[in-house]
Amino acid sequence: MQNTIYQKLLSNKVIFSLIFLILLVAPMLLSDFRLNLLGKFLAFAILAIGLDLLWGGYTGGVLSLGHGIYFGLGAYCMAMYLKLEATGGAIPDFMAWSGMSELPLIWIPFQYPILAILLGVIIPAVVAFFLGYLTFRNRISGVYFTILSQALVIVVVTLFIGSQNLTGGTSGLTNFETLFGFHINASSTQTAFYWITVFILGAVFFFSRMLVKGRFGKVLIGIRDGENRMRFLGYNPSAYKTFIYTLSAAIAGLAGMLFVLQVGIISPTMIGIIPSIEMVLWVALGGGRGTLIGPIIGAVFVNTAKTGFSESYPEYWTYFLGILFVLVVVFLPNGLTGLFEKWNERRKNKNVSNSIRVEKSVS
Repeated sequence: MQNTIYQKLLSNKVIFSLIFLILLVAPMLLSDFRLNLLGKFLAFAILAIGLDLLWGGYTGGVLSLGHGIYFGLGAYCMAMYLKLEATGGAIPDFMAWSGMSELPLIWIPFQYPILAILLGVIIPAVVAFFLGYLTFRNRISGVYFTILSQALVIVVVTLFIGSQNLTGGTSGLTNFETLFGFHINASSTQTAFYWITVFILGAVFFFSRMLVKGRFGKVLIGIRDGENRMRFLGYNPSAYKTFIYTLSAAIAGLAGMLFVLQVGIISPTMIGIIPSIEMVLWVALGGGRGTLIGPIIGAVFVNTAKTGFSESYPEYWTYFLGILFVLVVVFLPNGLTGLFEKWNERRKNKNVSNSIRVEKSVS
């Protein structure tokens, strides 16, 4: 059993080392456009790691179909600062069109970049904390929690669309120019955003891995396997679930800020129900439930396939993507990382068989 666990950890290290090596050499191999796409996919991968902490093999499979909201809150926080920087202190154009003459109170904190970055993490975390506290404290879980998280998406998206004078409505926020005085569309700035995203991806991965491999992770596994038993032992499962849900939302907000820097726009359509479901698919197809590496592979692979199919087959790309999902689910139930683990297991069994054959021939 210990050998199996060790081999699985070793295979995960090999996979992550290969991924990290590819990310390091990517700027030398890709055009500016492709590098920008990869940076966007890595921002999605950061979100997927946070979702895996919540839904993976640690907290009993708390499935959230509302993580697009936390992603969007972080994205809007960064976009609000960028919009104010682009206007040079004046009110944004959509506010002027709505008849407003001064900056709303809610926008004032986002005049300051450091405060905007902090709020991009804090606001999603606070919203998730209150939702998680109320639901997990009342022992609401399973499909009921999933429905609540999806209802939150509908409420927030409707609120953002209806608040035209505050959020830009369906058009969202765009037309950004600078960040800390650097033009965000410049090639050198976009490359810097890519490196920042890679660094944050590595930091989030190692922090999450350290969290789940320690005593805290063992408690989460205990809650997953026997919540009532852990409660009898003196642990408070709702507190642990609330913490993980809050942490996952904070990571999603961080990913949203990085997304805006590289894409240059955020709108309600990017944080609705469909994007929230796609986020879960990244984790599932990557085989990342409980691996932390799987979500990275899943997010990059699915979005790369989505981009490739849409470019090559603009009329039929959704069918190709759907077929890809079906093939992975049917033939790779453990996802893409499961394929690597299966290959590693076969190689190990082959080596063992060869060793036995050699021993027999010698004897």
